This record gives sequence, C-alpha cells and structure tokens, in this order.
Amino acid sequence: MGCVAVSNVVPFRRIAPASAAGERDARNRRRSEQRSLMDAVYATGSMIVAAEDREIKLTASRLQVYGFLTIEEVTEEGGMRRLRPSEAIRARSERPWRLSKPAYGSAVTIPSLDDFLFESAGQPF
Repeated sequence: MGCVAVSNVVPFRRIAPASAAGERDARNRRRSEQRSLMDAVYATGSMIVAAEDREIKLTASRLQVYGFLTIEEVTEEGGMRRLRPSEAIRARSERPWRLSKPAYGSAVTIPSLDDFLFESAGQPF
C-alpha cells in the first residue's frame, strides 16, 4: 500500500490564480503608482502629501512597510512626527505627510523580478 506524502512547505512566492484582465490591469496600475511615487521621492529627497490625498497615503504606507520610504506627519505646530507603519495605515486624514528616503546610507534597489512585494494582499483601496 502506497503512502501519500503531504508537504507542509509553504512556497515563498505565491502563485497568483488566473485573474480577469481587469484585475491584472488594476494590479499593474498599483505597481506603476508605487514605483512612480518612490521615484518622485527619491529624485527630490522628500515630498509633501496633502492631508486629504488618501490614495497616495495608502501607497506610501505600503512602501513604508518594506522600508522604501519614511513617513512623517506634519503636526499643528508645523513640526514633524515620524509614523510607524501601523500608524500610517490608520493615520487621520486631516494632517499632511512628508515622505522621504529612508535614513540609512545606501539607496534601496528594487529587483524587477520581485514585483510581488508591491501586491496589495487584500488591503482596502
């Protein structure tokens, strides 16, 4: 009698199920937006995001999780308060943000093969 081996190894990369063209286009658009935002911040050194711009804030929050950006909230007094990734996702919309390159010495490179880092993984849009 044969015994069927069951693997408990979870692959590092998820294999995306076949998706409709619309879903694929939306995912590619999000990736493009994330890369564009990061390119803009890296080119200028920092960038101010309007308080009500929820889309850019959500995109920046995703990039912050992977260490590509630093997010600071502009306080009422005009000072800056650094946000942790958990705070950035739930941040109030009445305050503008300053996005900047991470503080460590070398620039972060994004391997073109690792686009899966930029997938939304079920986050609300």
